[in-house]
Amino acid sequence: MSQALSESPATLPDRIPLHFLGPEGTFTHQAALEATNLMETRLGCQADLRPCTDAAAIVADVEEGRGWGVLAWENNVEGHVVPNMDALIDAQAVAGFGMVRLPIVFDAFVRADHGTLRQVDAHPHGLAQCKGFIQETGLNPVTANSNAAACRDLGPDQVALGPRICGSLYGLETYRREVQDYQEARTDFLLLAPRDQAAGLARRLAPGGDFESIITFIPLNTGPGVLANLLDRLRDAGLNMTSFMSRPIKGHDGTYSFVASIDAAPWQKGLHQVLADLLERGDWLKTLAVHPRTPHPAPPIREWMLPRAGAFRGEDPDSETISKELLW
Repeated sequence: MSQALSESPATLPDRIPLHFLGPEGTFTHQAALEATNLMETRLGCQADLRPCTDAAAIVADVEEGRGWGVLAWENNVEGHVVPNMDALIDAQAVAGFGMVRLPIVFDAFVRADHGTLRQVDAHPHGLAQCKGFIQETGLNPVTANSNAAACRDLGPDQVALGPRICGSLYGLETYRREVQDYQEARTDFLLLAPRDQAAGLARRLAPGGDFESIITFIPLNTGPGVLANLLDRLRDAGLNMTSFMSRPIKGHDGTYSFVASIDAAPWQKGLHQVLADLLERGDWLKTLAVHPRTPHPAPPIREWMLPRAGAFRGEDPDSETISKELLW
């Protein structure tokens, strides 16, 4: 690890490389631009933006002391970005210390010299979030490594879906604005640093102590009640958990890691005691990130929000909705 980047956060270099998923024009690039403002105003340092080919390269650059990184973490339409989660679980010396929340707006672009349009190109998540536009236009969907790459490499018979900045970056014409299916879509991006810096950076970003942690748990004993016992410990400690998901331990049937987002820092009393108890019991633990707490709306779940099929009594006490579906 380079000497400059292994120093205390109190003595950060004036300029720090910030690695993001390239090429220029990705949503991660937009998040990196937002992160530069955060770094300048809250940490007193400048960012040198460095595009990377994939998430693994971003994590490797941070782990090997070549700067910080920006990594897509969770989208409120498509869910967690699972390969990025796995990369962070496996990383030896990387942790998240901040989070940037970015609205996800897709524009459709064409070349100025385009001919008859036959296909639409985007990252798989982009295609999934613009299904209505694809169905309406009848274009053949084709996957690309990133939305920005689809714009950069656009052919004369293609439409590319990407962030608005791609139009000016790649000299494209806007075919249609805001073609995403969901108008309130957003993605959370983690800011990554070497693990020995992350806690100090998080404290500087949240001097008031309002933190959120992302922690991986692997119970080493399996069987009935293991997961329930873990959740009971978090509840009994008065900890608010805002997300929870499982990941298989690759190649080992029936074994899982569990990733939870919890409204506390690992050094704060309630969560610290839970982690100590779990370690004493022999479970495997890893803090993937600790960052200033982001707002989590808690709206009531209305009937119109639910999937079409499923057992549900309904908001009307006399509703017979529950009888319309079988519970198996």
